[in-house]
Amino acid sequence: MYDRNTPVDYGGREPSSVGMRIREFRAIRDFSLAELGRRAHVSTGHLSRVESGDRHASPAVVAAVARALGVPISVLHGQPYIHILQKDQLDALLTPISSALDSWDIPLEENVPTDSLDELAAKVAQASRRRASGNFAAAAEALPELITATATAVQIHSAPGADRERAYYLQAEVARTTAIVAYRLGYMDLARLALARMAVAAPQSGDPRQVAIERYERAQMTHAETARPDRGVALMRLALRDLVNDGEPATAAVRGTLLLRAATLSAVQHDQAATESWLGEAEDLAEASARQHEQENPPGSRYALAFGQLNVTLGQMDAAIHGDDHDAALRWAEMVQMPEDYQPTRVAGFWIRRAESFAWTARHSQALQSLQEARRIAPQLTRYHPNVHETVATLLRARQRATDSLRDFAQWSGV
Repeated sequence: MYDRNTPVDYGGREPSSVGMRIREFRAIRDFSLAELGRRAHVSTGHLSRVESGDRHASPAVVAAVARALGVPISVLHGQPYIHILQKDQLDALLTPISSALDSWDIPLEENVPTDSLDELAAKVAQASRRRASGNFAAAAEALPELITATATAVQIHSAPGADRERAYYLQAEVARTTAIVAYRLGYMDLARLALARMAVAAPQSGDPRQVAIERYERAQMTHAETARPDRGVALMRLALRDLVNDGEPATAAVRGTLLLRAATLSAVQHDQAATESWLGEAEDLAEASARQHEQENPPGSRYALAFGQLNVTLGQMDAAIHGDDHDAALRWAEMVQMPEDYQPTRVAGFWIRRAESFAWTARHSQALQSLQEARRIAPQLTRYHPNVHETVATLLRARQRATDSLRDFAQWSGV
C-alpha cells in the first residue's frame, strides 16, 4: 500500500507533468499500471509511456484516467498554479471574491449608497470585456464590489417588472465572469460556487439565453471536475431543448455555441457519429444565419459568445484534437483566418490548441512559436492554461538540451 509520507520516486525529477501526477495518484490508489489501464480503457504500454514522460497525454486520455482515479482533470494538470498566482499577486484577489459570494443574500443596511442600473450595467460590461480580453487581474479586482452591488440591486428592485429582471440579468453576468476567472486560474471550488449563483439568478432575468449560457459554462466545469463528458452533452441537449430558436441573432449565437460544445464533448468520448452530427447542425445553423443576415460570418459575438463559419471550423479543429487526429487538426487550423477585432482569449486559445497539435506531431519549433503568439495576444490566459503547461513539458522532454527561448517560456509559464 502507498504511504502518504513516503515520496514517490520520480527518477530525480519533480512532479511537473500530467504523467508524473498520474503516477502519484495511481500509487495513492494502490493501482497497478494494468489496473489503471483497465479502468481507464487505455493500454498499459501507452499509460507507462505517459507516466515516464515519453508520450504526451491527449485530452481524451487525461479525461479517462482522471475518471478512473476519481480526481478532477484540473488536479492532474496541477491547478491552481499557486506559485505563479503568488508571483502575479492574483491569489490575494480571490479571497475577497469568495467572501462577497458568501454574503450574496445578506439583507441591506439602511442608507447604503447604490448605483443606478445604468451605472451598474456599465461596470458589469467593463468587467466582462476585461475577462474576454484575458485581463483576469483587472476583472478579479472589480468583482467583489460588483458581486455586492448586483446583490443589492436585486434586493432594491424586488417588485416584478423590467428593472427586477435587469437586476437579475446583471447579477447573472457578474456570477458568470466570476466563474470564468476562477476557472481559468484553477480555483474550481470558487468557480462552481459562482456558477451556482448564476444558476439562481439566470431564470429570474427574463432572458432564456442566460439559462442556456449557465448550462454551457457548467458543462465545461463538470467535465473538468468529473471527467464525465456525457454529462456535459446531456446539459447541452437540455439547453438546446429549452432555448427556442426564435430567429434572433443572439439566440443563434448561443445555440451555435451549444452545438459546438456538444461536438467537442462527444469527441472526448470518441463518439464520431455524434461529433459529426453536432458539427453538421452547427454548420447548417451558420449557413442559415449567413443567408438570413447577409453577412459572411454572422451572427458574430453576443454574450461574449462568437458563432459563425469561423467557429464551426474551430469546432472541427477541436474535435480532431480530442479525437487524437492532430494532422487533421492542423489542416483545419490552416483554414482559420482570425478577424482583427476578434476576442483575444479566443484567438489565444486557437494558438494554444495549434501548439498542442504541433507538439504532438513533433513539430517543436512551430509549437513554441504558436505558444509565443498566444502569450503576445493574451498573456494571463496563456500563463495559466493547463494545455500550455503540458505542451511546454512535452517540448522540454523532447530535447536533451532546451533552447534559450524554450527555457525562457517555460520559466515564464511556471513549468
